[in-house]
Amino acid sequence: MHESADTDTTGRGDALRHPSWFDEAKLGILVHWGAASIPAYAPVRRSLLPDPVAGMGAVERADVPAWWRTDGDAGMYQNALALPGSAVGRHHRERYGDLPYSAFVERLRDEVVPRWDPRPWGELFERSGAGYVVFSAKAEDGFLMWPSEHPHPRGTAWSSPRDVVGELAEEVRGRGMEFGVYYSAWDFSFSQEPVSDLASALAALPRGEDYRDLFLGHWKELVRRYRPCTLWNDYGVSPPGVDLPSLFEWYHDRVPHGLVNDRFDIAAQGRGDLHAGYATCEPGVAPPERGRWQSVRPLSGSYFYNAEERDSDHIDPVHLVHVLADVVARGGSLLVNVGPTGTGAVPWSQSRRLLELGAWMDVYGEAVRGTRPWTRVHGTTDEGLQVRYTRTGRHLNAIVLGTPRTADLGLDLLLEPGSEVTALDGSGPLDWRPSPHGTTVRLREAPPEQPALAVRIGPVEGVAPV
Repeated sequence: MHESADTDTTGRGDALRHPSWFDEAKLGILVHWGAASIPAYAPVRRSLLPDPVAGMGAVERADVPAWWRTDGDAGMYQNALALPGSAVGRHHRERYGDLPYSAFVERLRDEVVPRWDPRPWGELFERSGAGYVVFSAKAEDGFLMWPSEHPHPRGTAWSSPRDVVGELAEEVRGRGMEFGVYYSAWDFSFSQEPVSDLASALAALPRGEDYRDLFLGHWKELVRRYRPCTLWNDYGVSPPGVDLPSLFEWYHDRVPHGLVNDRFDIAAQGRGDLHAGYATCEPGVAPPERGRWQSVRPLSGSYFYNAEERDSDHIDPVHLVHVLADVVARGGSLLVNVGPTGTGAVPWSQSRRLLELGAWMDVYGEAVRGTRPWTRVHGTTDEGLQVRYTRTGRHLNAIVLGTPRTADLGLDLLLEPGSEVTALDGSGPLDWRPSPHGTTVRLREAPPEQPALAVRIGPVEGVAPV
């Protein structure tokens, strides 16, 4: 494992030794899978559909009660089921009658998990071009996807006898990818009332000593067993009384290359009182100006599989490539969420997008992996196509979002004499000449239609933006 010295700016200013995996991979997969994958229902929210580059825009949440009753994330099925007037409640009564949510847990534990095969997941994630995978070891319903020594208050019935976490970790690492774990700070098994507004959302976080000990015990067990590359807590909170600095120090002593995300205590991390390895940005949230950051993006409006969604409800494959290029040009890493079905299969609507992203990465991944931001994030070709710039050592990568109509690629860059331009599709060096708007690069031919293409220019010291 290679590490690089760096200065963290997301929580404290002292020099720290940080891993290179996060900086090099630039693309990861987040997996949400559990009991909620079996009913796989949530109302489809058209407002959550992504735009080409900026990703999924911020959602209007002025009507908070309506938001929770119509939550578009199928992973919140258990909570929405308990809300009077919710779409999930109506759907559940029509299809399942008075069947309790625990029946889905039993089916997952006794029928689905024993038949689950991690190999198709590993192959798909590898083919997507991802460098790391983060798996939901515990979602909001509290079910544990590993046989824990710290049982849930509901007993062994609320955990998997099969070590799903460990088997996926072995599969992922065997294919050369890093492995991290997701853990939901919320656990609706402890909640007396469903979440319906801000006050109940805050109250839903268990605050007793029993949950604090369980939370800490689970995290330490996950670290001891699986040595995850990242600890991915959710919702920005932790049970009161947990000594997070000590937990993080204990983790880093055992996993020197590991990083924690900024969702353990957002308030403390925002004040600089608690270290975070990277910021985690939802769609529509602006990234930090400094420090590592990760953009987490579902392929549709739901993190868990939602059988109500059609293929058209998912991000366009071309736009997914553009989102990746935009995030990387801004210095971030893209974490693409996958929600397998209730049988453990990744649906074609999701698989196809990962495969198309991977096919593009097979050709142009050099413009993504291991890159750093340049002095300018974006530009425009003479045809009006958007460009994203990344830097690889002493070279500049120009990623053109879309397909130029001709072999003449006009970039808004000034190149010094002697600069070299190379096509990253393997076709070799390219001729270039100054133009009234910057530089015209002569491609081998008018390129075939594709999500994006990239050329490399060097040395970067000889390149300036127009």
